[in-house]
Amino acid sequence: MANRLAAQSSAYLLQHANNPVDWYPWGEEALARARDEQRPLLVSIGYAACHWCHVMERESFEDPEIAALMNERFVCVKVDREERPDVDAVCMEACQRLTGQGGWPLNAFLTPEQEPFWAGTYFPPRPRQRLPSWRTVLEAISDAWDRRRDDVRRQAGELRESLGGATRLHAPEGPIDPAVLGEALEGLRAIHDPLNGGFGGAPKFPQAPAIEFLLAAGETEIALGALRAMATGGIFDQVGGGFSRYAVDAGWIVPHFEKMLYDNALLARAYLHGWQISGEPLLRETCERTLHWALTEMRAPDGGFHSSLDADSEGEEGRFYVWTTAQLREALGDAAESAIAHFGATDEGNFEDANVLTARGPVPERLDGIRARLLSARAARARPGLDDKRLTSWNALMISALAEAGAALDNADWLSAASDCARLLLSRRDDRGRLLRTDSIPGFLDDHAHLLEALLTLYEATFEPRWFAEARALADTLVEQFADDDGGGFFTTAIGHELGFERRRDLDDSPLPSGSSSAAFGLLRLARLTGDGGCEERAVRALALVAPVAARYPHGFGHALQAIDFHLAPVREVAIAGDPDELARVVRRAYRPHVVLAGGPADGVELLAGREPVAGRPAAYVCDRFTCRAPVTSPEALAASLGIPS
Repeated sequence: MANRLAAQSSAYLLQHANNPVDWYPWGEEALARARDEQRPLLVSIGYAACHWCHVMERESFEDPEIAALMNERFVCVKVDREERPDVDAVCMEACQRLTGQGGWPLNAFLTPEQEPFWAGTYFPPRPRQRLPSWRTVLEAISDAWDRRRDDVRRQAGELRESLGGATRLHAPEGPIDPAVLGEALEGLRAIHDPLNGGFGGAPKFPQAPAIEFLLAAGETEIALGALRAMATGGIFDQVGGGFSRYAVDAGWIVPHFEKMLYDNALLARAYLHGWQISGEPLLRETCERTLHWALTEMRAPDGGFHSSLDADSEGEEGRFYVWTTAQLREALGDAAESAIAHFGATDEGNFEDANVLTARGPVPERLDGIRARLLSARAARARPGLDDKRLTSWNALMISALAEAGAALDNADWLSAASDCARLLLSRRDDRGRLLRTDSIPGFLDDHAHLLEALLTLYEATFEPRWFAEARALADTLVEQFADDDGGGFFTTAIGHELGFERRRDLDDSPLPSGSSSAAFGLLRLARLTGDGGCEERAVRALALVAPVAARYPHGFGHALQAIDFHLAPVREVAIAGDPDELARVVRRAYRPHVVLAGGPADGVELLAGREPVAGRPAAYVCDRFTCRAPVTSPEALAASLGIPS
């Protein structure tokens, strides 16, 4: 018999709809019951592609006896962390404070007043490897609530006071010290893995924002080394394209097989920039294959993009993606041996008794055909589950990738896909004009900020005035609804958000850009197109909040560091009057982290005001804070003016 989750749209919640646990979705019905009956809330958080979430469900949430205990003692709430990052952030910080670690599944216990008092991650059905059983945890928490409720409430109050430290920060006065960037670069050099590429040891995450900061700051060797290593490793799907979430080893060979939309959006853009700097075909191909994967496997009929593909199929992690040498020989026939050498496959395998394919051997002459045959053979397998929700934040990241790559590589289909997705996201608003995160959930700061950046990128890629106008309007909404006028920066939730927790500021950029750094970067770029000093002032205050910690922990603040680099750099504003195609191509094809671009109709775009063609020829004006040099009319002169290699 289905529980209350059966009416939800989240793929993760629907995975639990037939559990014997009396799950509620997060909302007033569950909160009211907890208050009325004075029961603790058991808030269990995960996401559809989470392997250990599936394990705990099979082991515990599908067990009738354990479910009965949960139903008897608690009000049980299931939360999709991707839909409700506000709930997840509070519970995750509580877990990290209490245990020193975090992860998913995340199981938190809250008072009826929504104050966390205990939290943990995965628990087995029976004690093992120093972990108590889930039943033991439930009984201990229930006993503490029944016998020592005052102590529990006191602990919850003390924990609440320690949470949300970033929210109590105040932006310092004065300019941001440029030494922040140098300290951050030294920090990334210190944790760089010179043998395998990337940062740190196992497990190893892509860290796309940190790579982008390195590229923008001119530290290309470390960044390009990481990009090459990932592109030839098993973390990249050598058959179908697209990146898995992370590698469980230091050498990028064996991935955790879930594929997330945001990772692939961020990495596609990083590979584009890597190719623009280096000219290496591998990097361009990886960008193209990643975007092809997204458009082929993740695009919804309405033009939006789904969230993720599961790591598991048929109850096994990675089953869809791995190959034995016998399977390769069956699929490839006489091309098998050269493919086996290229993909690094062995009879023993590198993942249990099968192989995660890499690309570190000699390249066969028929590689495209080999990939096509393997893709055809793989299509007959049971596919991993698809989380089909379309999150505004993650879709906005994909818009940015498609728009910039489409403009740089002259791919009209990618530009069209980016525009279609932007139209979808802008059509989903509440009665106050704020974006929605999904079709029904209110938008958060990252939804508004990531889309602000995406609309500016889409405008620069197409010169359609609509996207610029929408970006300006969205910036106004973002400031009105999310700005922290007292402390500086931005709150994660909008004014009037229904959650009972204190409004927070979440600042770190790992694994994807925070709403705060994205808002700052978007406002900085907008200020360079409009001359709006108020936008710039708000952005700089937000960056000043995080600059000191970003310098010390650069791997977690890559997007903020990019924004600081942009703020401190000699940014050039390029305004093209007249038919912009030939001149715009010079800028669009180049890596240009310190340039903003305007062209086409001047409708409402201040940077274009008063700019005219020269002697009937299209002209480019290169400006610094709206003070412009003499216009140039040839692509060669524009490239020279911007220092772009011809």
